[in-house]
Amino acid sequence: LGSGDFVDKILQDAEEQLERREKLKIAGYGLDALAREVAALFDIEPAQLFTEGKYPLIVRARSLFCYFAVRELGMTATHMARKLNLSQPAVSIAVKRGEKLAQEGGYSLPSITINL
Repeated sequence: LGSGDFVDKILQDAEEQLERREKLKIAGYGLDALAREVAALFDIEPAQLFTEGKYPLIVRARSLFCYFAVRELGMTATHMARKLNLSQPAVSIAVKRGEKLAQEGGYSLPSITINL
């Protein structure tokens, strides 16, 4: 696996991510709150994230929504696929697209980083 420092770093990162997810759950932060925040970033209604269609703005917002749901909240791609009426592979692709959007656009969820 590599040096002990490398393993320690990986374990520490995993523990921090788990703590963050637990704090979000305790705070009652779920998909509805996430949908509201992402929708606000794109100036759309939260319900639009759950509608069918390939409108570019909605696709971008849905991708970011999937990214934060899977990576921040720990939802599975399968769970998100059921919620969004998409296939699991489509959600996985959306997560990758959302990660790129978050990095390039500097998107973050400020309200969930405060007081955690």
